[in-house]
Amino acid sequence: MNTSIIFNVLGGLLRFLGLVMVIPLLVAVYYSDPLLPFAAAVVITGSLGILLSRRYGAEGEWKIKEGFAIVAFGWLSVAIFGAIPYLFDGISPINAFFESMSGFTTTGATILQDIESHSKSILFWRSMTQWLGGMGIIMIFIAILPKLGVAGRQLFRAEAPGPTEDKLKPRIRGTARILWTVYVFISVIEVVLLKLAGMSLYDAVTHTFTTMSTGGFSPYGTGIAEFNSPLIEGIIVVFMFIAGANFALHYQVLYVDHNSFIKDNEFKFYTAIILIATTILTFSLWRDMGQSVETAFRYAIFQVLSIITTTGYASADFDIWSDSARIVLMALMFIGGCAGSTAGGVKVVRILLLLKYGRNVLFKSLHPKAIKPVKYNGKAVPESIMHSIVSFVVIYMMIFAISTGILALMGMDLISSITASIATLGNIGPGFNAVGPMANFDVVPDLGKLLLIANMWIGRLEVFTVIVMLTPEFWKR
Repeated sequence: MNTSIIFNVLGGLLRFLGLVMVIPLLVAVYYSDPLLPFAAAVVITGSLGILLSRRYGAEGEWKIKEGFAIVAFGWLSVAIFGAIPYLFDGISPINAFFESMSGFTTTGATILQDIESHSKSILFWRSMTQWLGGMGIIMIFIAILPKLGVAGRQLFRAEAPGPTEDKLKPRIRGTARILWTVYVFISVIEVVLLKLAGMSLYDAVTHTFTTMSTGGFSPYGTGIAEFNSPLIEGIIVVFMFIAGANFALHYQVLYVDHNSFIKDNEFKFYTAIILIATTILTFSLWRDMGQSVETAFRYAIFQVLSIITTTGYASADFDIWSDSARIVLMALMFIGGCAGSTAGGVKVVRILLLLKYGRNVLFKSLHPKAIKPVKYNGKAVPESIMHSIVSFVVIYMMIFAISTGILALMGMDLISSITASIATLGNIGPGFNAVGPMANFDVVPDLGKLLLIANMWIGRLEVFTVIVMLTPEFWKR
């Protein structure tokens, strides 16, 4: 492995992060907040980035190993140095690391007990980390750094969410630019609509950051429930739905084929899951909680979109809902959004292909000599992709089970352990009981927080990018 290349690119990534930190520093100046948290972060992060870039060269051949290492350690480094402002704000090192990793991985699980007690600049940074992590730290790095034009393909493969990668342009740099352009364009539209709906500009920007990234952080402890506005909730529902769909598909609808949505199997399945889950949850809230149909639908559609897109917003305390309502939300935690979206989770396309694969297995048990490939959007899915999907789900569930067991052994109740594990591995945010939507993750022991930090890191990078580095083969020459 060419470690010189790895350190050189990590140096460039830290330089970029240091530059980005100037934005919350300006927010601190505007609101007369303490400047030290971001001034120190800019100096420390930028200086180390410059040092690494000058100390190590980028000469040599890029291979798959370098791509995996840069993406995995790049995200880890960004989370570590992104925690610096929290440290200067008086938050303990483990909690600062947890909050930073939760931000960049768009998980939205928080350890902050009194959110409003923190400065506007800190909360702006907290939301901004999610927006940066939504489309991908490495993705924006590829888009702006010319020297990664060819080598960026390895990084794209290691970071791209989903079992396949959507190339919109022959050059990966062009694809990264297109995806980020669409991301920014839709974000601007949401800011304008939220402002017109009555939010302040600060609230509109921070909530756009965390909606488009499907992150879920809010400057308020009660989240979206703070506004008690059906209009604001409706706008956020629309943009959560958009953010949970494939951004390459958004581009195709805008510039290539306006019918791309109705032609895409994953998008149709994604929409069907949302409609079915919303109907069941609405009925459950009406029957079990005594809510009117209108109110039940309002809360149901919001929470279904929030959970399946792994945004993690809460317009109500769903932890006090009936068991039938909570089981619907828990099922959605194991699905996630579409491939190529900013959402986490297993991804809709994997669930869809596994169902098709299972149907084929049953068919072949009756017709052993029949040849019937799994098809997606009218094309046969290669066996290698199916093997990758099955392996992903097996490893994903193993990590979930191990994580749940460890948290339970640390003294957490079973429901809290289960939902804390899937909420961090799937980058969802809140769970149930001790880690419910109106609670926080500060109740988790420090060792448990480190475990959940690892879950967030592994889940955001689609499992393989991190797990492959634990194999002896990865480190062999």
